[in-house]
Amino acid sequence: MKRFRYGHAASADWRKAVAACLSQLDAAGNAAGEAADGENLGFLYVTDFFAEALPDISRHLAAATGVGHWVGTVGMGICATGTEYLDEPAMAVMIGDFPAGSFRVFGTVSGAAQLQSLDLQCGAAPASIALVHADPLDGDIAKQVRLLAKRTESGFLVGGLASSRNGNVLLADTVGSGGMSGVAFSDAVTVATRLTQGCSPVGAAHEITGAQNNIVVELDGRPALDVLRADVGIGAAEDLAQLGGQIFAGLAVPGSDTGDYVVRNLIGIDPANRLIAIGDVARKGQRLRFCRRDQDTARADMARMLDSIREGLYTAPRGALYYSCLGRGGALFGGKSAELAMIRDALGEVPLAGFFCNGEISHNRLYGYTGVLTLFL
Repeated sequence: MKRFRYGHAASADWRKAVAACLSQLDAAGNAAGEAADGENLGFLYVTDFFAEALPDISRHLAAATGVGHWVGTVGMGICATGTEYLDEPAMAVMIGDFPAGSFRVFGTVSGAAQLQSLDLQCGAAPASIALVHADPLDGDIAKQVRLLAKRTESGFLVGGLASSRNGNVLLADTVGSGGMSGVAFSDAVTVATRLTQGCSPVGAAHEITGAQNNIVVELDGRPALDVLRADVGIGAAEDLAQLGGQIFAGLAVPGSDTGDYVVRNLIGIDPANRLIAIGDVARKGQRLRFCRRDQDTARADMARMLDSIREGLYTAPRGALYYSCLGRGGALFGGKSAELAMIRDALGEVPLAGFFCNGEISHNRLYGYTGVLTLFL
């Protein structure tokens, strides 16, 4: 099984960026419009400068490569092997060869009825896992993720929510918007996937004993703000502003046997009433622990994730997809492309494409501040 072909480029003119990517794909020996042996699925990510041009870009690539099936979306930044492109016109392209009948591309679906009736059959086999892209403005995406995950044998999805200032367009053979679209794979396609939260827990897990909507009133029977101060080591007379952008709320995932949690923003603090507000619904009985996110914790958790996925490999990856939060990247990891460089240093020059998301999808959940790495073996 050969490695996927890939290319990435930045240019103010999408035609020049496409030409540069096609040059990197190195189609020497293939006639124009003829796919290399076995190539049948392409992945395309563009920055939002090219959102309106995505239909033309995908048609041009399909005609030039002979690959008929394409999936992808738009981001305010995109990922490539060892490189990130943020806030500039750019694209990343990757083409893979998959066994006949091992995948099914599905167009935009939205709502429970469409998700339940969606045909995910891959040839003669059911869907084992699905790669999805979603419009963050389309209803309850977290609920739709849970519903679609139940339609796969593994209960697993990977993907991300589009991030764009120029329209959240999704590509699944054709370009659409709203809902979710993507590609389902049968178990004939072997993948390995891992998640990095970029955070480290601070203090113990606490039970929410008082809550209203997104307001945490009490933790373990104590005022929530008192518990926060004690866990992060900030005295009553110290300025709470120093918590901004570093301390988050980690909500435990019910039923998880790995201690998994989803990270949510601290969006408000009421010193007078000793309350905190989080970027999610807070429920009595739920477990919450505070988390710290900075360059050191992000790098340490990324290294842990990369060690874990590398230790489980029995062969070299043929290609990779990486979905990272807009709040990560060079701003968090300490330099342009530092996050992608860590992946390249751990795995080598594996072909990689992806984008910076408005929310990341792993297993059956919608996350924030995470990186989701998926390898095709």
